[in-house]
Amino acid sequence: MFYFLSIVGNIDNSIGKLLMAAVLGGVIGWERERRGRPAGLRTHILVCVGVTLMMLVSEHIFERYKTFAADSIIRVDPARIAAQVVTGIGFLGAGTIMRFRATVRGLTTAASLWVVAGIGLAVGSSCYVPAIITTIIALFALLLLPLFERNIKRDKYKTLKLCISGSEPNLTDITEILKRNSMELQYYGFEKDVVKNEVMYNVNVRFKDETLITKVSDEVARTIKEIRKLGWE
Repeated sequence: MFYFLSIVGNIDNSIGKLLMAAVLGGVIGWERERRGRPAGLRTHILVCVGVTLMMLVSEHIFERYKTFAADSIIRVDPARIAAQVVTGIGFLGAGTIMRFRATVRGLTTAASLWVVAGIGLAVGSSCYVPAIITTIIALFALLLLPLFERNIKRDKYKTLKLCISGSEPNLTDITEILKRNSMELQYYGFEKDVVKNEVMYNVNVRFKDETLITKVSDEVARTIKEIRKLGWE
């Protein structure tokens, strides 16, 4: 590892920086690719190499125009392009976030793209050791932390959808069943079908045990005789 760092420390040319960015970005992209995420190997490599190139261009512009006097109309700041990269990468990350019913997917991939952009900036500005350490930390978070997360009993959110005959909405029986089964009512809504004389409920609940879904469904079906349809979303 230290031998690799010593070699990396001697990389002073633009080609070496771009190749290093491709390797570091590709390592994180490989993890996203194997999980079937929308932004995978190619996207992460392109982002990391592209951001590195932007930083190289920024430094090149600074070196070229740094001889201008302080009172010159030309102001050169090598951090300006980097600042725009940090802002602009958010649009690319937002494209990987998808909402499917009650769940949101792609947040981790968006975060990995943001980190890869930072790695590219670090490589482009010759901060090799921080770039490598960040890559290792990112891989630890993506590969090993999910093993610990499995043991965390987290809250779950679902929507109970009910179709009950009758024109008057009444949630008394439903809320009692939820309380008995350690489900917390978050909010609810309903729609009345005047023609069919039915009420459609959307009851959002919070709970921890996935097995409670079947238990609550069976209890609701037994208790509420007027029920026509039942489902979870």
